[in-house]
Amino acid sequence: MDYEILTTFIGATLVLAITPGPDNIYVFTQSISNGRRSGLATTAGLISGCLVHTTLLAFGVSAVLKANNRLFVFIKVFGACYLIYLAWQTIRSKMTLPLTKDATSHKNFVRLFQQGFLMNVLNPKVTLFFIAFFPAFLFSDTMSPLLQFYVLGLLFMLVSAITFGSIAMLAGSISDRLAGKVGIGSYVKWFQVVVLLSIAAYLLFSN
Repeated sequence: MDYEILTTFIGATLVLAITPGPDNIYVFTQSISNGRRSGLATTAGLISGCLVHTTLLAFGVSAVLKANNRLFVFIKVFGACYLIYLAWQTIRSKMTLPLTKDATSHKNFVRLFQQGFLMNVLNPKVTLFFIAFFPAFLFSDTMSPLLQFYVLGLLFMLVSAITFGSIAMLAGSISDRLAGKVGIGSYVKWFQVVVLLSIAAYLLFSN
């Protein structure tokens, strides 16, 4: 087992998690809108979705997705439509978000988890990223590739969870300071809509 390769993988994953992207920006937005617990629920959903991509990679299903362009486009369009749906649901909600520590109920946490999970699973670019990224960090000549992919997947999830969780906590602190300020909730709401639509556009039009 080559621990140097694993250390390099952890470092690379940390850099990727910190670099601004659709997932951590979405976590930030949710935490600003509804508090740190909502951001953590979203983080849990996003990270859980990585387990699906890891399984697809480990069992070779991702290779089918890579080879079938029509299937790739279908999943990409479906994922973008789901994000647009979330943006529409946000637009239809109250104009001013509550921005309080107890703003969301347990049901909301479950829904946020589901949204984060589906956002991740319905993004075929994550699957293709795993195909390109993980094989370069296989770290053992004796351990089966399937098991190595799962080890790398769990490390990826752990590092990402810590990073995204930290972002959620930081944004949640900002949300606490904004709580009760007149008019702030409306701006945050429309920022959330812009983020969702931007992620949808990124999913549809980026190579």
